[in-house]
This record gives sequence, C-alpha cells and structure tokens, in this order.
Amino acid sequence: MQLIAGVVCMVAAANIQYSWTLFVPEIVSTHGWTRASVQVAFTVFVVVQTWLTPIEGYFIDKYGPRVMVMVGGLFTGLSWVLNSYATSLTALYVAAAVGGIGVGCVYATCVNAALKWFPDRRGLAVGLTAAGYGSGTVLTILPIAAMIKSSGYQETFFTFGLVQGAVILLAAGFLRAPSKTEVVYSSTVAQSRRDYTLGEALQTPVFWIMLTLFVLTVSGGLMAVAQLGVIAEDLGVKHIEVNLYFFAMAALPFALMLDRILNGFSRPFFGWISDHIGREKTMFFAFAMEGIGIVALGTFGHNPWAFIILSGVVFLAWGEVYSLFSATAADTFGSKHIGKIYGMLYTAKGFAALLVPLANILMEATGSWTTVLYTVAAMDLTAAFGALFVLRPMLARHHRLNAEAAARAAATREVTA
Repeated sequence: MQLIAGVVCMVAAANIQYSWTLFVPEIVSTHGWTRASVQVAFTVFVVVQTWLTPIEGYFIDKYGPRVMVMVGGLFTGLSWVLNSYATSLTALYVAAAVGGIGVGCVYATCVNAALKWFPDRRGLAVGLTAAGYGSGTVLTILPIAAMIKSSGYQETFFTFGLVQGAVILLAAGFLRAPSKTEVVYSSTVAQSRRDYTLGEALQTPVFWIMLTLFVLTVSGGLMAVAQLGVIAEDLGVKHIEVNLYFFAMAALPFALMLDRILNGFSRPFFGWISDHIGREKTMFFAFAMEGIGIVALGTFGHNPWAFIILSGVVFLAWGEVYSLFSATAADTFGSKHIGKIYGMLYTAKGFAALLVPLANILMEATGSWTTVLYTVAAMDLTAAFGALFVLRPMLARHHRLNAEAAARAAATREVTA
C-alpha cells in the first residue's frame, strides 16, 4: 500500500516536468517571448525543486510523509493554475517556483519512504517509485497535446493543474512511516548499519564524489527533457509522421510517449539490477549507454525513426540515476537521516538545470546541436568511468572502515560487560 500510494503521488506530479516541452512552443508563439527566456521557467522549477530538498527532508523527519505530500499536492496544483493566468515572464517564473516547491515535497517524501520501507530491495523499490515520476505522463501526453490544440494551453494548464493536485491529496492520506520492526536489511548489497547525520555525511569524500557524478550524468537527460521538442524542430523531424502500420503519429509525440515508457521502465529495471550486481557496476553500464546514445542522436537524429529510437535510448539510460544515487546514499549513510542527506545530494539536479539555458545559447552560437550533444556525452562517459574506478573503491573502503569500527565497539562492550 505504501509503495502504491507513493507511485500514484509521483505520477500525478510528473506533468510539471515531463509535459513542459509541449507548452513551450505555444507560450512562445502566444506572447512573442524568446525560447530561451521561456525555458528559464523550467530552470527555476528544477532549481527550486532540488535545492529545497534538504529543508524538505528536515520537515519529512519532523512531520511525517502524509503532511508533506499534502502540502506538495496543494502547491503542485496551484502551479499550473497560476501558469494558466500568467501574462508576463515574471508570473511564469513565480508559477515555476511554486511548482518546484510542490513537486519537491512530493518527490523527496515518496523516495524517502521507499528507501526506509524496503532497505533489502532499495534499488527496485525506489526505482518503482521514481518510475511513477519518470513515466507518469505516458497516459497524459496525448490528452494534453490534444487539449492544447483544441482549447489552448491556458485552459490545459488550469484543468490538469486541478486534477493532478486533487490526486496527490487523495493518495497522501495512505502514507505513513515504517516502524523499526518493519525494516529488513539486504544480505547482498553492502549497507551501513550506522546512521550518519547530514553534517557527518558532508564530511566524507564519497558524498562529494557522488554529487559530482550525479551532476555530470543528470545534465544530459535533463537537457533532453526540456529541449526535446526544440531539438526535433531544429532537426526537421518534429512534424514528420511515422507509420506503424496500425497507426500513424508525428515523430515528436511518438518519441515523447516512448521516452516516458522507457524512462519509467529504466528506474526499477536498473534498480533491480543494482540490488544484485551492485550500484557502481550498474552506473557504469547505464551512464556509458546514455553517452553513446546522445552521440548517436546528434549524428543520426535527422531521420525520424532514428530520432525516436535514439531519444528512447537516452531516456532509458538516464532515468535510473534517480534510483541508483538514492539507493547508494541510503546504503552508504543509513536511512534515519536519508531525507536530509539525499535531499542535499539531489541538489545536483538543480546545478544541472542551470545548463539547460546554456544549451540554447551554445546551439545558437554554433548553429547546431552537435556541439551540445557531444559535450553532454563526454560528461556521461566521464561519470561512467568515475563510478567504476573512483566511486567503487571509495565505497568499499567506507564500508570496511564502518565494519571495523562496529567490531571495535562490540569488543569494547563485551570487555565492559
């Protein structure tokens, strides 16, 4: 029940990020604002969503998951209602900030709950929860696109804002924190039995390595989320129809629908794999796949079928960052204060969001997306090798030192007794 409630909340919150690309062209054409200035709203949303998560983690530990998700539902619905009335860039940015607060409350709380409820299957549990956010729009992409076309983007914002806010409020009523007797640790993945405080975690080198790898690898997928519609337009494939014999669809909506499915599938899939072969090995394979997929997208993306397939590969390899890093953080630092610790680690997404407008600037300076995509691919490949050859040995040492300290403490207690 806890897992289902968390997934439902994440599905309802997903539209603010993953359907944004459908609204950008309409907002630009309606108000005459530049594409880059409109995309600043996306950056504001992501920065607020991610950089406030350490604070939200504190309130999760203090007030529990139910209250935090209810607050998140109110702000999530309000954000799109405000978007429907926005007639200035300032109003658009304010609405984005409100949405960042709302989605941040929902996301941080549901991930935190999955980490605490299922430590023996953290990768899979948090992957399923994050999948709700990554693929939550698979059922709403087409209705939103159709409503934008028939009723305008303002009415679409208003209607779906009310619906998604109400769903989150209803699902939040089922959430609660686990008791100590409901927690079982993994026997296959190294996990700390010591609960680090946020201050203690920040003093460890392994935290900063994880943060660096998170920034490197999340940048590519985040850029694709915000810019996929723009990239499709510039590559000349946005309105080209592809035919699957039993139905035909324009390349961009088809790619967005496929991407949501693969983005959601990747989170529990790679999380499940990491429960069996380890987090760092899984990171290497996934990050390398993303880097190679981005290079291929830049090279072959002018073909509509290649654009659809390769964008799907990128999202398949990108979505897992949210299950792998959260599970790794809980394995490394314990679950008692994981809301605050992962909240601080999750700020990496905010740093990466700052690169989204820069991608537009670099593209306009070079006249091509190739330079942007190759730069992002290099970041992904750097993260892949860093996970295997830097993070993995550091985590092994971290767990070894924790085990030795625990053994010394146990021996001291025996002597004292």
